Order: sequence, then C-alpha cells, then structure tokens
Amino acid sequence: MRRRSVLFAVVCATGLSGCKATQPPGKLETETVNYAKHHFFIGNRSEKNPLPYTPQNWQDGKEAFSHYCIACHGMDGQNTGVPFADHISPPIPSLASAEVQSYTDGQLKWILDYGIRPSGMPGSSGTLSDDELWSIVLYIRHLPPAGSQGVPEMYTH
Repeated sequence: MRRRSVLFAVVCATGLSGCKATQPPGKLETETVNYAKHHFFIGNRSEKNPLPYTPQNWQDGKEAFSHYCIACHGMDGQNTGVPFADHISPPIPSLASAEVQSYTDGQLKWILDYGIRPSGMPGSSGTLSDDELWSIVLYIRHLPPAGSQGVPEMYTH
C-alpha cells in the first residue's frame, strides 16, 4: 500500500493529475506512467500463456486479431494504414514497440480482457474466449514485418 501512496504523490507532483492533450508528455511523465502501468495498474504479471507457440496457434491468433484489432492496430499490429494512429492522445502504440513487448504474456492478456483506460483500448472480456485471447498474445509476440500484411480494407476505399 505504501508503494501506491508514493506513486500517487509522484503522479501529483509531476502534474499527471490533469490531461494536456495539446502537447505530448515529457520524459518524466512517460516513464512514470509506464512504470505505474507495468507494476501497479495492469494485472496478471505472473500468468503464463498455456498455448505453446505453434504455426496453428499463431494462425489462430492472427485470425482473431484480424476480426477485433486491425481497425486500430493495422493488420500487422504496427499501425500500418491506420490513418488516425498518431493523431489521437495518447497515440496508438505499435505492438512491436519495446513498451508493449516488455509486458509479460499475462499482462498482455489482462490488457486484452480489461483494456487500458483512458487510452481508448477496449476490453474484450466476455467477447473473446481465453484461447482466442492467448492466441492473440502469441500473434503479438511474433508479429509479421511492418507493412507486410497491407492496409486494412476499411481504409482502402
């Protein structure tokens, strides 16, 4: 509990208690929020993916991803062809980024289940099965090269 109190004090002291959509966050703000997400706000840190990496499980993840995730993350998970990815606050991260890849598998599943507020990342608990979510985690861990999957069809017309 003491760590949360200290974190709250740091957040207040650095001005994170208010939103500034007109300018990107500074280095200290970014590092503080990333630390808080990884250590306090995003659960399931120690949960392991029960699905082994196999071509079929990866394909299942790609299929589930293509139904639920491509509108914001592109077909390759790296925002290829998503016209608004860099124009919202906070910007949609590339799933290949060090920030996203540094989450544990359990944390990635937790994010898929519950979302991240206030980022716009919705939760899918009750919509997707655990096997679908775990297969998406496998896909995120082994993304295809940026641009290799093309642009989502919804943005080509």
